[in-house]
Order: sequence, then C-alpha cells, then structure tokens
Amino acid sequence: MAEESTANATWSRMLAGNRRFAEGKPTHPWQDRETRESLIDRQNPDAAVLSCSDSRVPPEIVFDAGLGDLFTVRTAGQMIDDSVVASLEYAVAKLHVSLIVIMGHEGCGAIDLATRELDDLISSATEDPASSLEAADAMDDLDERILEADSIILRTVGLSIWQAREAEVESHEDIERVHIAHTIEDLVTRSEIIQDALAHDQLMIVGARYQLSTGKVEVLSF
Repeated sequence: MAEESTANATWSRMLAGNRRFAEGKPTHPWQDRETRESLIDRQNPDAAVLSCSDSRVPPEIVFDAGLGDLFTVRTAGQMIDDSVVASLEYAVAKLHVSLIVIMGHEGCGAIDLATRELDDLISSATEDPASSLEAADAMDDLDERILEADSIILRTVGLSIWQAREAEVESHEDIERVHIAHTIEDLVTRSEIIQDALAHDQLMIVGARYQLSTGKVEVLSF
C-alpha cells in the first residue's frame, strides 16, 4: 500500500507538471547548480518513463521535471527489446522506482511506417493484393509472419496494428492507444522482475498518450 501511495503521488505530481507545461507556465524545477551537484554520487528518480524517441516528445520537458526526477528510456514507437527490458528492470530492482509510465504520442511516425510494412507483408502473402485485408483474415499464421519479419518495426509496432485491425479499431488515435496497451503487456510478459514487483504491489504501470496539438498527456486505462 505504501508503494502504491508513492506511485500515485508521483503520477499526480507528473500530471501537475504536464498541466503547467501545456498551459505555458513551466517552472523548470530542480535544474540549478545545487541540484546538479547533489546528484553527482547518487540518483533516486521517482519514476521510469518509456517513450518514443520523437524529438517533439521529451518526457522531462513534457512533465516539467528536473534533474534526477525521471529515469527515461526512449526508442522509436516506444519499441521494446532486450536492452529496454534490462533498463527498466534496473530502474525497478536497483533504483526502486514505484512507477513506470509507457507513453506514446499523437502522430507517431513509427506507427505510420509499421502500417505500410504490414500492408506490404499482407499483400505479398496473398494471391490477390486488391483484397489483401479480406484474405488476411483467413491467414492463421499472420502473427507468426509478423514476428519472423526482418524489420523490428514490423515485429513490434506492426503486431500492435494487426491486433487493432482484428479488433476492428480503425482510427489512428485508437491504434496508438492499442499499441501502448500492447507495449505494457509485452513488457510485463518479458520481465520476471517487473512481474514480481507488480505481484508484491511494489510497482504501478500506467499508459499515457502525449498530444502534440495540445501539449497534454492523456491518461489511458486498460
């Protein structure tokens, strides 16, 4: 319960920082010389954030955070690989963060690229490209084809898009949300350390989607 309270307080503080940022009233906390010097020999971040590498989505700025506040990991389309899992496990096991935020964003280019690669895969795997989506419904091994693709974008982000299509999710915004949910599921599945922390109420994971048009972070519930 103590860890859950800490995680909720951290998340509330991060969202308050985002409100300041979105309103054009950031305070840029903990960015002075004294803070920098106090962190030379230690760090005690409140949360870990996995977000997209997109230059328009820096978590420290989006959440109006300071030095030492956030342990950030960034990849295109917040893709997960072994190094990402290891980094987040380090944040949980060694830095004892009580919160992981998985943050996608509006207008994600990785999703656009994965969509094109998925369409190319479906077209190449069917005899009639003009009706490739309909034909793909009968392809029981499409998941395996995606996971065996050479492109890491297709293996990770593309799988989220295919799952969204199977659920008849069509809008770009909703596909982004599905990908965030899938990213959380993938992280938990791949990490026993994170599974254990969740099971013992030592960790909370939340999904979020940053809106480029407003500067606001949308909180997602799964």
